[in-house]
Amino acid sequence: MHTHILLDHGSGGLASQRLIKDVFVRHLGNAVLSSLNDAACLDLSGRVAMSTDTFTVTPLFFPGGDIGSLAVHGTVNDVAMCGAVPRYLSCGFILEEGLSLELLERIVASMARAAESAGVQIATGDTKVVPRGAVDQVFINTTGLGELGEGTPPQGNRAAPGDAVLVNGSMGDHGLTVLAHREGLNFRTPVESDSAALNGLVSDVMQAVGDVHVLRDPTRGGLATTIKEIAEQSGVCIELEESRIPFSPGVEEGCSFLGLDPLFLANEGKMICIVPQDMAEKALQAMRSHALGKRAEIVGRVIQGQAGRVVLNTAIGGQRLVHMLEGEQLPRIC
Repeated sequence: MHTHILLDHGSGGLASQRLIKDVFVRHLGNAVLSSLNDAACLDLSGRVAMSTDTFTVTPLFFPGGDIGSLAVHGTVNDVAMCGAVPRYLSCGFILEEGLSLELLERIVASMARAAESAGVQIATGDTKVVPRGAVDQVFINTTGLGELGEGTPPQGNRAAPGDAVLVNGSMGDHGLTVLAHREGLNFRTPVESDSAALNGLVSDVMQAVGDVHVLRDPTRGGLATTIKEIAEQSGVCIELEESRIPFSPGVEEGCSFLGLDPLFLANEGKMICIVPQDMAEKALQAMRSHALGKRAEIVGRVIQGQAGRVVLNTAIGGQRLVHMLEGEQLPRIC
């Protein structure tokens, strides 16, 4: 067997078949994928939520995760943020000629572990091989399907005055970790990506609260940009309390050193949850009872005011208007 990816592996011939069976089916195989038909036949009923995302993160491996687990977590979370139960993923690989097969196997094995932990199946996939220099080692696209239950699902336009705004933990860990690892930066307090599948936590909160108005994972653009998007979608004003927003010591130290605003740093295992005020404590307790919500906090409220406006009450007693991230603060972090 070859030790590196060749253009032949994307030819559709014997080399392609060996790659599919020896790497992808070997690690990701299940009753649906292993049938190797042109399309997956899935067992779904009722309303379905669907999301797709493409992952180009560099470096491929970083503290707390890698491009394989990230590709699973990111799409599982997007489906879960609609209140759906993620069931199936597709995955498309674009591989650079010369990529080490050992490295590809590490990535695919990581995807398999992440999918099993999240309770989803890889149902179908595709592989393309491109010449050296046409892509940076490996890019992965994942598409997710999930089943929606009864009732109105959480949506970005459902925040209403009187609602409470919660997060399930510290902000900015993923973005700063990828930046630090890429640039070879070391802080006194290490940082680690928060990459994780949130569907279990979402299920617990949905059961505790019933009617969750908004769920959103603050990935690129971070908490600030995502809250601003929600305020504009819902046509409401949102007020945040800086002193209640949790940050890890490593993120505080790293952002202070680099002059970065942690409100704009990406997260891959965090969510914003907006619920009626009288259900806020139930939602908070449900989060804190889950392993991925130990540092959950109520960080703000939805108020009457100018539509789309977000105000941050600062820790020193002032106020600051929050805007969306302008441009790309940290490219290729997911």
